[in-house]
Amino acid sequence: GRSVEAVTLGSPEGLQAEVLTYGAILHRLSYPVRGQRRELILALGRLAQYEQDPAYVGPVVGRFANRIAQGRFAIDGRTHQLSRNENGNHLHGGVRGVGKRLWKLCPPPSDTSARLELHSPAGEEGYPGNLDILLELRILPDALRFSFTAHADSATPVNLTCHPYFNLGGPATLHWLRIPASRYVPVGAGLIPLGELTRVEGTAFDFRAGRVLAPPPLHTHAQLAAAGGFDHCWVLDDDADCHCELRSPQGDVALTVRGSGPGLQFYSGQFLSRSHPGIGSGVALEPQGLPDAPNHAEFPDAILRPEQTYTAQVEYRVNLA
Repeated sequence: GRSVEAVTLGSPEGLQAEVLTYGAILHRLSYPVRGQRRELILALGRLAQYEQDPAYVGPVVGRFANRIAQGRFAIDGRTHQLSRNENGNHLHGGVRGVGKRLWKLCPPPSDTSARLELHSPAGEEGYPGNLDILLELRILPDALRFSFTAHADSATPVNLTCHPYFNLGGPATLHWLRIPASRYVPVGAGLIPLGELTRVEGTAFDFRAGRVLAPPPLHTHAQLAAAGGFDHCWVLDDDADCHCELRSPQGDVALTVRGSGPGLQFYSGQFLSRSHPGIGSGVALEPQGLPDAPNHAEFPDAILRPEQTYTAQVEYRVNLA
């Protein structure tokens, strides 16, 4: 019974974005290419579709993006049980998460910026502590930036990112992708990390020089078979110049993604059509911390404590060839 607002940012001469206050969903992202405005992401046509969407088409995801094994973790010796919404595990914040909540728009946006706020109460989806999130959006002629700030009154996992599906024009498998990462996180049952980092050299997971997305046959690599394609987290090299770079099949548009966290979750969208037949093909490219980090002491810490401030950024920058 509450209204959902759509905020439009940008100008007709450059990058334009439309963000919904429901889920802070990135609903539109377009750029003028060869004299015509081209949509760069996939979108659903009706709000009701977003409310029922199981594939995370465009929202901010969290409190904890990615997976937590069995939805269970311990902080300071106390075990917490989260909701389990995917194969017995916790994914992208749970059944609702921040991506299915109504964010508050304040103050009124300008043509180039907007601020959204969300209060996640203690116990929501099983998370400890109250969490207050501020999302600041800013658009430039060629870039869109998401800046997150969050505070909690009790120790809680936090890993916020954005989940649009990109398609720069043409079949997703014909796009070109570069990821400046020498290692990735192999997964086991339920796509839960095994707790180790594996070198990409000589495997289908090596995108350091960039290549066309189409994966080799799934049977050629156990990790491809486990995920039905790519749905893994790459760990950026120390000298990485970005999180990734995506180019259209025609080579006329390039998207550079930068953000916070050592990881990039790349999902090739192989099961997207099961949830949304006819939506088209697209890929998710999500800068973030490492999956299941609360259960792996060897991974970077993902716990936000009351005396700390959580910050994270995601930037999408468009260039024409």
